[in-house]
Amino acid sequence: MYVVGDVHGHLAELTRALHVAELCDEDGHWTGGEAELWFLGDFVDRGPDGVGVIDLVMRLGEEAAEAGGAVSSLIGNHEVLLLGMYRFGDEQVPDSMGPRSFARSWLLNGGLRSDQDRLTDEHVEWLTNRPVLKLRDDHLLMHSDTAAYLEWGSSIEEVNEAVRHVLKGDDLVDWWECWRKMTTRYAFRGPQGPEIADELLATLGGSTIVHGHSVIADQLGVPPDQIDGPLVYAGDKVLAIDAGLYSGGPCLVVPLPYAGA
Repeated sequence: MYVVGDVHGHLAELTRALHVAELCDEDGHWTGGEAELWFLGDFVDRGPDGVGVIDLVMRLGEEAAEAGGAVSSLIGNHEVLLLGMYRFGDEQVPDSMGPRSFARSWLLNGGLRSDQDRLTDEHVEWLTNRPVLKLRDDHLLMHSDTAAYLEWGSSIEEVNEAVRHVLKGDDLVDWWECWRKMTTRYAFRGPQGPEIADELLATLGGSTIVHGHSVIADQLGVPPDQIDGPLVYAGDKVLAIDAGLYSGGPCLVVPLPYAGA
């Protein structure tokens, strides 16, 4: 099994990384056979071709299934932002402190008009049906390094259903709260990090948390181009895989279980 973190519209870099990992050919067609590949979200924003990344992942899912493999993905906070912009635009969030809208946050967080223009009903339907959590081979996969998921429920099924209900609804406040929760980060850093990770794993299952969202270089205080692999931390209970592709880091395709863990 392999996992990929935040791609942020960098289609060419993603295709090269998957090709090096022998999961696709140079043209982006599946060559991974019966392998399983999970994307942890944030396909869009900050890079040139977010919808192109979504199209690639959707197609790889079909091709992998035909070969006996699997390509699946979680939804990240930037997908919630993309969809919120698509649905609500510059409508102001009721009772918010100061000017708040999906349009404003989308622009501030690297949203590209080209992605909005190319978004189809098929993309929207596919994205809104992505889970936010998945347990695979004792690895708890999530996009954001946050404990806020537990505010939606005490099981993976409850959390996924709660978020799916929000994204299929029209309540701007609920959408905004979903975006807010999924932007929080760093729950597993610091002296309390291992304990928080333990609590999350005890509630949701698994023995290792695997997440994207928070750039490894930021956690280590080094330039992104110095990152050459994932980060194991919080008492070896957490694996961070976002190497900051949009800011000059590599696109990591990480095999699980990770040999460095």
